[in-house]
Amino acid sequence: MKTRRRSTHGGREGITAWVWWDAYRAHRQGPAAIRSRQRARLAELVAYARQHSTYYRNRYQGLPEHVEDVTALPVTNKGELMAHFDEVATDPTLTLAGVQEFVADPARIGHRFAGKYLVATTAGTTGTRGIFVLDDRYWAVTSGLMALLTAKWLSWRGLVRLMRRGARSAEVIATGGHFLSVAAGTREKQEKPWRHRNVRIFSVHSPLLRLVAQLNSFDPALLGGYASVLRLLATEQQAGRLHVHPVLVVSTAEGMPPAERGRLERVFGAVVREVYGCTESGYCAYGCGEGWLHLLEDWVIVEPVDAEQRPVPPGTVSHTVLITNLANRVQPIIRYDVGDRIVVRPDPCPCGDPAPAIRVQGRASDVLVFPAAGNRGAVTVTPLALGTVVDRTPGVELFQIVQTAPTSLSVRVRPNADADTERVRAAVREGIAASLNDLGLAHVTVELASEPPEQTTGGKYRTVIPLRPTPPSS
Repeated sequence: MKTRRRSTHGGREGITAWVWWDAYRAHRQGPAAIRSRQRARLAELVAYARQHSTYYRNRYQGLPEHVEDVTALPVTNKGELMAHFDEVATDPTLTLAGVQEFVADPARIGHRFAGKYLVATTAGTTGTRGIFVLDDRYWAVTSGLMALLTAKWLSWRGLVRLMRRGARSAEVIATGGHFLSVAAGTREKQEKPWRHRNVRIFSVHSPLLRLVAQLNSFDPALLGGYASVLRLLATEQQAGRLHVHPVLVVSTAEGMPPAERGRLERVFGAVVREVYGCTESGYCAYGCGEGWLHLLEDWVIVEPVDAEQRPVPPGTVSHTVLITNLANRVQPIIRYDVGDRIVVRPDPCPCGDPAPAIRVQGRASDVLVFPAAGNRGAVTVTPLALGTVVDRTPGVELFQIVQTAPTSLSVRVRPNADADTERVRAAVREGIAASLNDLGLAHVTVELASEPPEQTTGGKYRTVIPLRPTPPSS
């Protein structure tokens, strides 16, 4: 199947509408139509990368001119792409130095870099920070797919309820940095304030009581956020402190345990679904009523592989997963190792969706629990609430926050090679202490560890490690 490359000159709305309509037709036509689009888009992406990216042109020397099989291509990762940032970019005006200067200024969050691109930094949940430049095609695909998924998830009655309430949407996310959700949301509100007047961003850094009050005042019809935050909000709803009436709840960034998904549905009286993806890939998969994630194969290629980067069969937990984003042309992401472990369902999903179904292993993040001042109950803090404070500290390459006692944190920091080590470590400690103070946790001590961040046995860095209760002695 031949697909036409869409120009961005007609506006993102036109591209978004085309993406929605094309995806709708493909999903109606079935897996064969979806994979036909995938092969064609892969061939176009590889040809474009070869022509416009020095990095990919060098990596693909000796490969066939026309590539439709992704396994014929070499693997990349975040460290590799960041080390060769200027050579990877297909726009020669993009340089790492220029983009770093841009993201160093919080006032530029949501603004267009070079008047054209959205810039997003990763929150470092896999240990290494990244800077990614996204074109309008990427964001149009993301927007079109979300429109498709909303229609998949809700009945026509649910869609009517959503529209009657003005599609009022609340995103509870990390703020204060160039993270994808806040950068994209800020840009949309800046450029189209009337269209996005019913979209609000709420910070995960806000104390829980303040966040509850803000959401009660707004009462969203669509509530989106990290799984750990949504779980806290569901507890607040159960306790009678939160009073919101969402039609749809969408969990992102962290895994949602099946039992918790059911609890959220009961507590909020809403459809609760999950999306899987990352800044680099866009949406990879969407949740179904059975708690599985179905792949969006028309716009992304997901490869579960073993430690030797060989495909693993369905039913086997992968060592990692390679992702190819078929939408972004300015900074191509092709066979990119994201470090997640997934398992593909070996039989058809009971929900009836024919798209391959997966579950992600090890992405559910635990919250930190501290005793409140004066032992008046407990205070919960989400991992990203602290992790993003460190992430936006200049000079940090890797970090790890370890709860060593009920009121103690130990922070492991590896600064960039050219950074002032002591200044970076001090800034990290001060940032975390200030965030805890804002949450009413001034009594929690923050120490700087002498050792660097440690990898798990799976090769990943856990950004936040909660205190585990000591098992009772026998």
